[in-house]
Amino acid sequence: MTQSPLEQGGFRGAAAVAGEAAPLRVATAWDALGGAPELLDRLAPAVRDDTLPARLPVRALARACVGACALAAAELTGRRTGGDVPLARVDDGAVATAFTSERHLLVDGRAPETFAPLSRFWRSADGWVRTHANYPHHRERLLAALGLTADAASVESVAALLAGLPGHQIEEAVYAAGGLAVAVRTPEQWAAHPQAAAVARLPLVERVRIGGGAPRAALPPLAGDPLLPASGVRVLDLTRVIAGPVATRTLALLGADVLRVDAPGRPELPDQQADTGFGKRSTTLDLGDRADARTFEDLLAGADVVVTGYRPGALDRFGLSPAALAERAPGIVVAQLSAWGASGPWAHRRGFDSLVQAATGIALTEGSPERPGALPAQALDHGTGYLLAAAVLRALAERAADPAGGTRVARLALARTAAWLTGGADDDGAAAAPGGDGYDPARWLAHTDGPLGRLRHALPPVSFAGGPVNWTRPPGPWGADTPVWR
Repeated sequence: MTQSPLEQGGFRGAAAVAGEAAPLRVATAWDALGGAPELLDRLAPAVRDDTLPARLPVRALARACVGACALAAAELTGRRTGGDVPLARVDDGAVATAFTSERHLLVDGRAPETFAPLSRFWRSADGWVRTHANYPHHRERLLAALGLTADAASVESVAALLAGLPGHQIEEAVYAAGGLAVAVRTPEQWAAHPQAAAVARLPLVERVRIGGGAPRAALPPLAGDPLLPASGVRVLDLTRVIAGPVATRTLALLGADVLRVDAPGRPELPDQQADTGFGKRSTTLDLGDRADARTFEDLLAGADVVVTGYRPGALDRFGLSPAALAERAPGIVVAQLSAWGASGPWAHRRGFDSLVQAATGIALTEGSPERPGALPAQALDHGTGYLLAAAVLRALAERAADPAGGTRVARLALARTAAWLTGGADDDGAAAAPGGDGYDPARWLAHTDGPLGRLRHALPPVSFAGGPVNWTRPPGPWGADTPVWR
């Protein structure tokens, strides 16, 4: 039998790698997305045992999230071409490089600063706390909670103050001021927390259909080189930081017209825009302003997908709850991302990957009580981002096959991805291909010139036969684009 190009050179079908069954974590992710199990045979992993080293099974989780996304892209491609589902592939090297994309980024030769000085672990009176203060407004709120002025604040002054306070008190005071801090917990302490119980009740990917109405117009047949399964799809991107922008960056790779919309007073960090802005356009609208709200309404009328990454309920006052969207734009796909999930006492709290790692026991698992550690990548952000993109692709595929119409909603949470990671086995059943040549991230890096300068960046890890290998559009300045569809 003649091998496909992907099956040559070490890429084999999932069943060939793991006996009769696909790797457990890929199968789990695919099942959570509602994918047909027989399509797992269309996924070809290249497994490397020298990427993303950690005590927890980070490599397996990363492979599963990207693999499921690649398979969803291939499925939608097959549906739109009217042919077979092309072979998808997931290479641990490409995945590891993409999961650490912010570390590989160079802007005109300059390495970005990934964490601000006040975003770190701190000793507390009874253990450790973790803060996040990368954005200016979060730094201001942290300092306000601690009673410090910007002039008086330094790493030393903050450390001295926090060392005399219990972690729980710091956590509550900073949250009350609108800042970001969590006490570092053991896995057992997190398991006893009511938010952990709320997260445990969530599916890995929550998928529901609401409303009715006539189905959306079918996407046209797909052709061309490369094959872009999301071409013709318009995505309103209301996300920030990493997980949501990774999802929409992936949809842009696959051909979607992605327009990121931010409030004008909350600019993105420039280096983060350079890392996650590939393939997308960026504009600003004040949804509380009547004229901007009308502009947004026009955008919504032409959108196929809305992706949000704010706290549950934070955008409801603008008519962006799933129920309101189902009424305003029947048949639209809604994808929602949060830190802690949509229920439980922390549902409305802000959160980032580093804080979720600290609260859920991951930091102590990867480090020790003497010094908390971290995963080798912001794997909760990146992993959830690829799952979010996969959920959108699967919703589009399901919508195309369902004459009943309705609005499809997908919800994911960083804390739920963390529960999947911490509850998983060390071995996902996939075997490394013999004769591995060692992991060198340079193999999955590229250089692109654009409005932000010359960028060294990670290549996309989502791959399938005939699909794109890089973005066609480099990132541009934050907020610089006109709020119209192309």
